[in-house]
Amino acid sequence: MNVLFDNRQDYFIISDILKKKIIECIETALKVENKYRNNIEVSVSFVTSEEIKHINSEFRGIDKETDVLSFPMDFEFYEENMPYMLGDIIISTERSIEQAKDFGHSIEREILYLVCHSVFHLLGYDHIDESDKMIMRNKEKETMKIMGIFKNEKEF
Repeated sequence: MNVLFDNRQDYFIISDILKKKIIECIETALKVENKYRNNIEVSVSFVTSEEIKHINSEFRGIDKETDVLSFPMDFEFYEENMPYMLGDIIISTERSIEQAKDFGHSIEREILYLVCHSVFHLLGYDHIDESDKMIMRNKEKETMKIMGIFKNEKEF
């Protein structure tokens, strides 16, 4: 597994420990879905609220800030022994900080949840319909439980 990190913000330090946990989170979510392969590639970018608002407006036509965006790669073919690009995850660290405070847990926990949530979007899940939302939430909960990360955790 190859995770490409891109940090384009100054609001929160993305530590090496957090990067390792993000990789673990992606791997765990893929294993929950039975989709884990060694040659999967994912990019994870950390951006400002202003940048995520711009991206959301440009690519989704929604002119407002959000916490995370997921852009799955839609390949029509797959080459043996080539990296399989799952897609891109873009996280607003400003929004992560706000939500962590609102939910009463650590910023790292919030970022890991957003990564988990986004991986399931990359795998084709959505939460528009209530029944789909329940399926996606159950997969997120299972992933977080396997990782030993629970709601309201103050420490990482």
